[in-house]
Amino acid sequence: MKGTIALATSGPDFAMTDFLGALTHAVRPDGGRPLVVHDDELETIPPGAVPNPTTLRIAGKLPTSTFELFRQVIPPGESSDMQRHYHETVHFVISGDGHSEIQDAEVEKYETVSWTTGSFVYTPPWTWHRHYNDSTEHPVEFLTIENSRLLALFGLARRQSAGLATFDEARARFDTPSGEDK
Repeated sequence: MKGTIALATSGPDFAMTDFLGALTHAVRPDGGRPLVVHDDELETIPPGAVPNPTTLRIAGKLPTSTFELFRQVIPPGESSDMQRHYHETVHFVISGDGHSEIQDAEVEKYETVSWTTGSFVYTPPWTWHRHYNDSTEHPVEFLTIENSRLLALFGLARRQSAGLATFDEARARFDTPSGEDK
């Protein structure tokens, strides 16, 4: 194409300023994409679209182009779904106590980590994980921040959910010797 310049994506010719300047999917603030979105303006992801009992509301009107923000509620005694995704995620615990099981894909074992109000919980890319509300009386509330939009800009967005399955059930359902989904 005439006038097109090849942009280095790695190596000695790569420059972060060129890379960031080439992102053409930037969304500018305007009436439809404001600088401030209030809690009562978050968009609820429809029931059934999330394969678990949690409620997810997205701050989708913010003019973010590389990350997404959600407010997630896990009911008392419940958990999120068993899932993995290419993006990184941080959950800030707004309220509640619980634990997460996060599997190390390299060694096929999982770690259990506990958290409380004010904790930040990191989920590495492509690791099976699930978050549990340890209270039988009070919900857990997360502010969930993920870099899924950045990966989508590169065509790398991928997420798998095994519902309320165990680690072994999730691996049996999705992992095959060739690495393809069943």
